[in-house]
Amino acid sequence: MPLDSRTTSSARPMRADARRNYDRILAAAAEAISEEGAEASLEEIARRAGVGSATLHRHFPSRQRLLEAVFRDKVEALCATAGDLATGAEPGHALTTWLRAVARHVVTNRGLAASLMRGAQDGGDSVLGDTCHTLIIDAGADLLARARRANAVRPDVSIMDLFTLVNAICLAVEHEPDGADQADRLLILALTGVRPAGEVGDAPRAPLSGSRVVPAP
Repeated sequence: MPLDSRTTSSARPMRADARRNYDRILAAAAEAISEEGAEASLEEIARRAGVGSATLHRHFPSRQRLLEAVFRDKVEALCATAGDLATGAEPGHALTTWLRAVARHVVTNRGLAASLMRGAQDGGDSVLGDTCHTLIIDAGADLLARARRANAVRPDVSIMDLFTLVNAICLAVEHEPDGADQADRLLILALTGVRPAGEVGDAPRAPLSGSRVVPAP
């Protein structure tokens, strides 16, 4: 389903000046959220966008509506990036590049997903999360399938494996001031391994015993 919300309440396209204000508010909100989290000041967002509070509230009557629009916009950008990479870059590089973009998306959306989930229980868009999740999964699955056909990834790797890896890394660094950079470095490390470039061979797998990890011999 389309995610674009740039319409008036009567579903007519916005005037050009209204569209410019909408886009400026959205960009300012994304920037503020990446710096301050989902509770970023609406007054500060309006100031950064160069509009008055009344203009902001005319486009976004509530904080929830603004957060939903920011999230939609970011998901649309991720999906568009996946589409661009699928038609150009080498399959393995395309997948890695996109996963790095996903990691930046997760780290910079500080508290956004949790805030949207709480808001959905209080009358917000209850299907937004599921819709965006499906779109991202599908975009990643297409890139993974392309990389698999090119023998650029292991055949047993699933898109959920990769998203679990990305999310785990992002959770570990989300409170760091340079979290996006750290997540990018750790993700590259995880995807390429700790062996020196050019060295081949499978790493031994450590068997699990109960809740303890038994070191491999």
